[in-house]
Amino acid sequence: MTLDATDRSIITALQGGLPLVPAPFAAVAEEVGLSEDQVMERIAAMKGSGVIRRIAAAPNHYKLGMTSNGMTVWDVEDSRIAELGAQIGALPFVTHCYERPRALPDWPYNLFAMVHGSDRNEVEAKRAQIADLLGAACSGSDILYSTRILKKTGLRLKQKD
Repeated sequence: MTLDATDRSIITALQGGLPLVPAPFAAVAEEVGLSEDQVMERIAAMKGSGVIRRIAAAPNHYKLGMTSNGMTVWDVEDSRIAELGAQIGALPFVTHCYERPRALPDWPYNLFAMVHGSDRNEVEAKRAQIADLLGAACSGSDILYSTRILKKTGLRLKQKD
């Protein structure tokens, strides 16, 4: 799918989040000069083509009391990373899960999974659940705890002149 100027304007209107009003898509429609139905049709088309993956609430986990955050990293058998990564990503407490290349010899980890908890004990318990699921397919792991938030936004499109 090729984005036209109208699709880009809808994405731009949505990229900061839905307006907090009773009819958010109507507000987006007014902003971009379309009807609400037209906006919904275009969003559905962009979702169908994969341009937009989802529209969802993005809660602030710190304000929800989830103040301990750890990126768990795992050295998983390459032949099983897709299968195991899908299982880890499906866990209800994993917010991000992805494969990254190793940087040997210093960094043997190829599977990353972010978990949040109210304290480090909770995060460690979740890490243990991941370790159990990975079993013998994992030959090493670590956890990198967050110390501060650097960025909490998604992709931002630049406006074309």
